[in-house]
Amino acid sequence: MPPVLGRARDHAEELAAVADRTGIRVAVAESLTSGQLAAALGAANNSGEWFRGAVVAYSRAVKHHVLGVPEGPVVSEASAGAMAEGVRTLFEATLAVGVTGAGGPDPQDGREPGSVWFAVAAGGGVTTEFRMFEGDPAEILDQAVEHAVRLLLDTARELEGRPGPPA
Repeated sequence: MPPVLGRARDHAEELAAVADRTGIRVAVAESLTSGQLAAALGAANNSGEWFRGAVVAYSRAVKHHVLGVPEGPVVSEASAGAMAEGVRTLFEATLAVGVTGAGGPDPQDGREPGSVWFAVAAGGGVTTEFRMFEGDPAEILDQAVEHAVRLLLDTARELEGRPGPPA
């Protein structure tokens, strides 16, 4: 297994442990990663208890009509944020991540291959992050999956440290 995918698997197992302790529920909305993010989480320990599900929104129409992504470029901060909040609401999750980007080999929405927007919805808010990954399309996808799982893990740890039940 490539090292990046190994890290994604390790992060998913850590996320599973936090979820078991706290009762958080996780959902994902992914485009660029084509279901690989859901597969990484679904393979983690006890995922049936904490992983609510995923929307693989490869189509613009699915992004707009199912997840509430606004019209305009889908490789964007606004799209990632709407994806994360849309899937969090849809699956009644505690936290969710949205991932959209240009995997290559060609640009998309004026963004170069490797351009990826991430958003995490939790605690009534959404945070976004842009990353630029290098490599061929498969390498870009692997890096995006690993980073998305890491964002979920980091957010779950933050929620774990707050007093009271997870938001």
